[in-house]
Amino acid sequence: MTEEVVSSKPVKSFRKGALVKVNRKAYENSLEAAASDQVFPEYIFKGPGELLVVKGEYGQVRWRLPVPDVWLRIDQLEEWS
Repeated sequence: MTEEVVSSKPVKSFRKGALVKVNRKAYENSLEAAASDQVFPEYIFKGPGELLVVKGEYGQVRWRLPVPDVWLRIDQLEEWS
């Protein structure tokens, strides 16, 4: 018998080079937000950030500002428009 693991969260598929921004609601209630500064920079919610690498459920995002690249969970990202 084999058991299939069903994830309750839908998996978003982003590719390298995609332009993204952070979903405020998903990020503010996350463990990553609790481990970061209390005041979040607005540029992460406005975008665009470029997705450099996708590894598992995390993606490395580079912003078009002189700030460090960051790793965020894919479910905290949304397509920039």
